Amino acid sequence: MPDDNAAPWVIHCDGSAVPNPGRMGLGAVVCAPDGTVAQQLSEATTFTGCNNEAELRALALALRWLQSQGGAAGSAVMAYSDNSVLVEQLGTTRPAGSPRVPPIARLAGLFDEVRAMMQACGDVSVQWIPRHRNGQADALARGALGLAPKPSTGHHTRTKKKRQKRR
Repeated sequence: MPDDNAAPWVIHCDGSAVPNPGRMGLGAVVCAPDGTVAQQLSEATTFTGCNNEAELRALALALRWLQSQGGAAGSAVMAYSDNSVLVEQLGTTRPAGSPRVPPIARLAGLFDEVRAMMQACGDVSVQWIPRHRNGQADALARGALGLAPKPSTGHHTRTKKKRQKRR
């Protein structure tokens, strides 16, 4: 049973499908409870799929790595994804204002597999985060496909344009 006071393992996962559906790239960053990066994962699949499948497979890749290292060893695991479908389908809360998403029948078996992996790891939660807070995992997913990282478009990079007065 996880120690409620212990810091969790943290997973940031992302997947890319280019085109969508198309080749899939998976990316994940796994951080130990002390905050250090324990592993960066970047993998291209040999088959095609959609963006939702790529996101789910990226989480599975990270959980599989964590299990290969002996699991979370008494710590909780907090996984972050910018894919609201993934977050909702895994039974966690969905982002505020997002519509309820019906189950994806084609991916039902894969969702069941990931749920079993989550159970095997212990106390695993999945939470939605905005895309601009998941850049490292996105870069790993895109890099697996030989693509450059997307330019940052987060709120922290926006600048206000001054309105010019008309003469």
